Amino acid sequence: MRNWISFPRLEGEASRQAHADFPEGAYEREMGKEGFFGPAAHLYHRHAPTDWVGFEGPLKPRAFDTNRFADYGPSPWDAKKLLSNAHVAVRFWSLDGAMDHLVRNGDGDELLFIHEGSGDLYCDFGHMPYRDGDYVVLPRGSMWRLDAQSSTRLMMVEATNSSYQLPDKGLVGPHAIFDPAILDTPRIDDAFKAQQTEDEWRVLVKRRNQLTTITYPFNRWMPWVGKGI
Repeated sequence: MRNWISFPRLEGEASRQAHADFPEGAYEREMGKEGFFGPAAHLYHRHAPTDWVGFEGPLKPRAFDTNRFADYGPSPWDAKKLLSNAHVAVRFWSLDGAMDHLVRNGDGDELLFIHEGSGDLYCDFGHMPYRDGDYVVLPRGSMWRLDAQSSTRLMMVEATNSSYQLPDKGLVGPHAIFDPAILDTPRIDDAFKAQQTEDEWRVLVKRRNQLTTITYPFNRWMPWVGKGI
């Protein structure tokens, strides 16, 4: 088992608690090894670390004005890709009305952040309403579609070749980041059962960033049992 070369230190006038009780007039900057994993240090500055007057080179900050996107397409796989690397892909999509097909991501778990709008999610695990501010995690391989009751704008974050997991919360306890008590899950209710028809449905599967269309002469959704994956 590997351990970081790490031990607590405090130099100068600093807060004993992260993100709280800053020295007067100070701005906090967090430096970590691996994002929310591993050791971290909180550095304090007299001026905001973002108060630069110039930036040259490939690491310069960028802002994306998604309001300038004109055509989003009828499928989540038409979403505009903003950023991507070997581990993650960030897309932005807009939807008015109901999707007329199902989608399945074979490349990784999908996280939807509902920036604006409301509607219903239908997936392998049941039916669930959504609204602005919601985060929706869809496991790799699950079939799903959205039925937007009002114009919906959302950010899609793919965990490429991976799954969403939680860090070791340690002493901060099980309620850190979010309280599991507020989590909602899809239910097999009357709205879900109404989807079980003999009508033809298409499933657009994305795998290795290529699309495959599977056509069924019926809707495949039925009850399920197991763990919420």
